[in-house]
Amino acid sequence: MTETAESKKTRLVQGPGLLLVWVYGVMSVGAVSRSVYQIATDYDSAPLAHTLSAVAAVVYAFITYTLVRGGERARRAALVCCAAELAGVLIVGTWTVVEPSAFPDSTVWSAYGMGYIFIPVLLPVTGMLWLRRSRRDMAQPAA
Repeated sequence: MTETAESKKTRLVQGPGLLLVWVYGVMSVGAVSRSVYQIATDYDSAPLAHTLSAVAAVVYAFITYTLVRGGERARRAALVCCAAELAGVLIVGTWTVVEPSAFPDSTVWSAYGMGYIFIPVLLPVTGMLWLRRSRRDMAQPAA
């Protein structure tokens, strides 16, 4: 019996990956809701902060999609996005701590995600660890 390309796909939604998908999904909904509301009602007061919340929403949604999709290409894309997300959280988090007046309104990534119990800074690290582990698991032949 030959394996199809579908059955060879890297399974990313198993074990801890299932929890990761769930948390990214919740963060996607939260960030999308927040950014849509902020942009629709009060964009002019803090355009940078509201735009960054929308960027965070897109990143979370894309990572959720790639994790659910599975496969090596999706795993690599999610890994790159997690690294970009971590860079964004660290840059925006540091910026909001050093120069709070630059952000009259907070973003998802403000103060490293303090308003979200620091999940925004922990999530990409956890995601990268899981994605690296899933690659290692796929490289090992099944017994």
